[in-house]
Amino acid sequence: MEKRYFTIAEVQEHTTVDSCWIIHERRVYDVSAFIQRHPGGEQMIVQRAGTDVSGDMLGPPHRHSSNAHRWLQQYYIGELSTGSGGGQDEEEIFSQKKQAVRERNTASQGSNSVMDARCKSVDPDNDLVDWNKPLLWQVGNLREKYDEWVHQPVDRPIRLFYSDFVEACSKTAWYMVPLVWTPVVIFFSWYCYTELAQGNTRIFTSISQEYSIPVHKYCFPFLFVLGMFLWSLVEYLIHRYVFHMKPPASNYYLITLHFMLHGQHHKSPFDGSRLVFPPVPASLVVVLFLAAFHLLAPGAVGMSIFVGGLCGYVVYDMIHYYLHYGSPKKGSYLYGLKAYHVKHHFEHQRLGFGITSRFWDYPFHTVIPEEIFEKSH
Repeated sequence: MEKRYFTIAEVQEHTTVDSCWIIHERRVYDVSAFIQRHPGGEQMIVQRAGTDVSGDMLGPPHRHSSNAHRWLQQYYIGELSTGSGGGQDEEEIFSQKKQAVRERNTASQGSNSVMDARCKSVDPDNDLVDWNKPLLWQVGNLREKYDEWVHQPVDRPIRLFYSDFVEACSKTAWYMVPLVWTPVVIFFSWYCYTELAQGNTRIFTSISQEYSIPVHKYCFPFLFVLGMFLWSLVEYLIHRYVFHMKPPASNYYLITLHFMLHGQHHKSPFDGSRLVFPPVPASLVVVLFLAAFHLLAPGAVGMSIFVGGLCGYVVYDMIHYYLHYGSPKKGSYLYGLKAYHVKHHFEHQRLGFGITSRFWDYPFHTVIPEEIFEKSH
C-alpha cells in the first residue's frame, strides 16, 4: 500500500474531538475514535491535537506502556512530510487521492463480510490468527504464543462463533443487565423484607431453640450490604483465579475456554458488545449461586444476602462498562478506577484485579504499585 504524506499545516487542521490527529515519531495518527476511551480524559488528547506527542508518551509524567505504543499503530494514516510542499510532486499527490478512493470503495463493499467492517489488521503479515473467521476455534492452536498474543490489545470487534444465533447470544448491550436483573433484585428484596417482617425468622435454631436469635425486618439492609460485600470478594476471586488462569500451552481446550471466558475481553477491551455478561449464561450462574446459598443459609436470611450479592453483580457490570466507555471527572473515584483498570489491561495483567474497588487487591498483594501507577498509564 502506498504511503500518504501530510504537512504540519494539514495535521494542524484536525484539532477537534470529531477529527483529532497527532504526530508520533514523524508518523501521523487519526485518534478521533480513541478520544473518549483515553484513561486521562478527552482534553488530554485534544490539547495535544496537531502536535508531536513523542515526548508525552515517553514521560514524565506519564510513561506509556509498550502495549499503548502498539495500540497507537492502529490509527496510523500516513507520514509527516518535509518542507512546505511536502517534497511531493503532483503525480504522487494524485496517486494518494486515487488510493483514498479505492479504500473508501473497499470499505463500502465489505459490509457482506463475515466479520465487522471495522476489522483491520495492524500488521496482517504477522498476525497469528485470521480475523475474517471466528477466533474461538483458532486461539487454541497458538499454544505457547497465546499468553503473549491475548495480552496485546487491539481496537477491533471479535467474532467467536460460526453460528449467527450463538454469536448473538454471546453478545449483549450494557443496558440489558439492569433491565433484566433490577426487577429480580427488587422482587426478592420485597420478598425477604416481608418474610422477616412476620417475625418468625431465627438463626441457629438447628442447635437449640433456647439459643436461637430472632432476625428482625430491620436487619434486612445489613444482610443486603453483607451480600454486596461478599460479592466484591467473589468478583475479585473469579477475576483473578478463573478469568486470569494461565492455561497450559499444550491444552487446546483450556486455552479455548480461557479465551471465551475472558481472553477475548483482554484482546479487544473496547468491544462494547462484550463488556457485560449476557443474561442467558448469567442466569445459569445466578441459579447456581442461589442453590448454594439455599444450602448454606436457608430461608430469608440467606436469600437477603444473596439478593445483595446479585445487586453487587449489577453494580459491578455497570461500573466495568463505564470504566471502558465513560469519561469520569478528573480526580473523582471513578477516574482513579478507570486509570487503574486501564493499567491492568495494558501493562499489569497479573495485578489490579479489583473492578468496583481496589480493596481486595491489598490483602491479596495484587495492587498495582502506586509509584508505577502514577508514572504511567
